[in-house]
Amino acid sequence: MQAVLALEDGRVFHGRGYGAPGERSGEVVFNTSLSGYQEILTDPSYAGQIVCLTYPHIGNYGTNPLDSESAHPFAEGLIVRELAQLASNWRSVETTSEFLADFGLPVISDIDTRALVRHLRTHGSMRAILSTWDFDEKSLIAKAKASPSMVGRDLASSVTTSAPYEWAEPSGTIYRSENPAGTQTRYHVVAYDYGIKHNILRRLVDVGCKVTVVPADTAAEDVLAMKPDGVFLSNGPGDPEPVEYAARNVRELLGRIPIFGICLGHQIIGLALGGRTYKLKFGHHGGNHPVMNLETNKVEITAHNHGFAVDPDSLNASEIVLTHRNLNDGTLEGLRHRSLPLFSVQYHPEASPGPHDSAYLFERFVEMMEKFKTEQLGDSRRR
Repeated sequence: MQAVLALEDGRVFHGRGYGAPGERSGEVVFNTSLSGYQEILTDPSYAGQIVCLTYPHIGNYGTNPLDSESAHPFAEGLIVRELAQLASNWRSVETTSEFLADFGLPVISDIDTRALVRHLRTHGSMRAILSTWDFDEKSLIAKAKASPSMVGRDLASSVTTSAPYEWAEPSGTIYRSENPAGTQTRYHVVAYDYGIKHNILRRLVDVGCKVTVVPADTAAEDVLAMKPDGVFLSNGPGDPEPVEYAARNVRELLGRIPIFGICLGHQIIGLALGGRTYKLKFGHHGGNHPVMNLETNKVEITAHNHGFAVDPDSLNASEIVLTHRNLNDGTLEGLRHRSLPLFSVQYHPEASPGPHDSAYLFERFVEMMEKFKTEQLGDSRRR
């Protein structure tokens, strides 16, 4: 197939089409990970986006059901320099092109992805159309300009679960060397699903948590009625500011239950604490971002996927401690409350794909829940 990628500013790329024939619009972003393309495409945080992978050769190890981070791909399309048509791996079930065709996703290959990435770095992420049907450049550019902007869109409500469910699968089913056999379940965690990834749920199970996943708009009182030991706020797509219902729920939970948030969950916490968020020029997408832990002065290599950030100057310094900073551009990557059981990070400690430098944060969540439980027990005995 022929395929065309047309950006809203008039830049056009012609290439070969793979996956499913069709036409998709979305914000074009680039991801610098060297592997993990299946996990990237099935991450719900990519809803509304077309993903360009900077590594030039994609698809050589195929796809398999265990590597998906959700039930299906959420990205609108895929852009690569070269898409491998031969999958060589003992775990592979089908090629990347076949996998994406199954879910109706188009791919454009054989374009200069370096030129595209340089363009996005200079001008910022922008709307685009990926088409294997329409090859008229003027028509495609007009469609790109008419497509919805990422700013102001509540996409969490479109990717969240429709009903609560339990999750009990540990990461040992995927990473055999990390099988947490014998881990005792000691804590009940309610996880808000703004676009949650499977590996987050596995990591919570690994550290001894029973996990109940709830829809993004679940009321705070309904969550507390489940008698959890802690609340987890997940990653997710889109602009955090329109997800006002989530910030309202977090405000109602503050001080009543330990809270841990990542990615969109981190941004929602920032808004709940009275802060502001803003859109990054081209976002952070990849598994190689250096982050400084400001409390230990250690650098962690971290996995990122976000297009918005919390403005640190908008937070009350008498209440909030800034805990992590991005060494590439200085953006805020983590915070904690000085007196309440709450902390969050902008990046993905569960990886998939990416490094595991930040896996300790799940242990920290457990420690926070244990401390809160002990303090509550002490208070009840004194009363």
